[in-house]
Amino acid sequence: MPYPLTLDQFSTMLDTLYQGPLENIPWTSFLDKLKNALASKYATFILRTPSQQVDGLSISTSGSSEAVTAAYNQHFYALDPFVGLPERQVVSLIEFVSVPDWLNSEFYKNFMEPTDVFHVLGADISTPEGAKCRIRISRGRSDPPFDQNDKDLLTLFLPHLERAVVLHSHLNRMESERNLYAGAVDQLAVGTIILDQDGKVLQKNRVAERLLETKDGIKLVNDGLQVGTSRDSQQFRQMVKQALLSQKSSNPSVVEAMRVQRTSGLADLGIVVRSIPPSEWSEGKYCPAVAIFISDPEQESSAPQEIVRALFDLTPAETQMTLLLANGLTLDEASEELGISRNTARAHLRSTFSKTGVTRQTMLVRLILRSVATLG
Repeated sequence: MPYPLTLDQFSTMLDTLYQGPLENIPWTSFLDKLKNALASKYATFILRTPSQQVDGLSISTSGSSEAVTAAYNQHFYALDPFVGLPERQVVSLIEFVSVPDWLNSEFYKNFMEPTDVFHVLGADISTPEGAKCRIRISRGRSDPPFDQNDKDLLTLFLPHLERAVVLHSHLNRMESERNLYAGAVDQLAVGTIILDQDGKVLQKNRVAERLLETKDGIKLVNDGLQVGTSRDSQQFRQMVKQALLSQKSSNPSVVEAMRVQRTSGLADLGIVVRSIPPSEWSEGKYCPAVAIFISDPEQESSAPQEIVRALFDLTPAETQMTLLLANGLTLDEASEELGISRNTARAHLRSTFSKTGVTRQTMLVRLILRSVATLG
């Protein structure tokens, strides 16, 4: 069956293919177009093949059953005879498995036949990063088998699909790293806000969102930031302006700081403004240009007790008292909070000093707040 694609049709399909990594469910638009172009029932892209060690990850066209996909990933993948295809080569099922063997296989009888899938066209691709992917196109038993024109059409897109998978892997790795670092900054109770080249807010972490919601010392106005008094705002705007000028001229990173009083009477916010050096090939107005870091002295340390105990070999009682001291309480306030005598609290403190190798309460607090416990 011939499938003459016009240049516009081919370009449209390529557009959806390379747009695939940015979709909420990758490549769904491309798979739908490919399914229609090949007059098939389903098009499925297996991004991660299932095994006993890991769950499979597959994307199917609209109309596919999630239950069927789950059944394949949990059980039927081990029975699938249409695997291990020649690398980057489009193959039809009847070239790989004889029709009698296919009809008599448990995989066909229990998995494919109930969904009226008989003809299958497929290809396997691997990327330099180690991804092993499969694309499968299927038709019902009453449909015509796949022919050479079908194979040629799918072959056209294979190298582009491989490149798109590589892009997806890079984007996914960058997103994972970004989420890891963002989570670490959240644990440190530091608010971070990223501004673009116009000084507008691009993104913010959860700590910054909570601070902005209170509108106490800093707030969001027309996608920009307003801090403290009018004098504070003037100083802040000047700091951001300097950071933007430094960023645009590719000068060494500018770092400036200020304190902002809060109308509530809570402790002043500490704000650091830092320019973000542009990457060599960055372009467009929505690139990160300035980073704003905000410290809130009222924010308590969130170091988990179990991690502090494991790091410093403390008892539960010593750990509780140490965290109270790290959050700014005096020894008397900590003993009252824990319902113990001052002598008991002092005994806990001496034991903690011995285990951590410090000799003063201020050193202990510094040790806890600068340890990896706050990242737990």
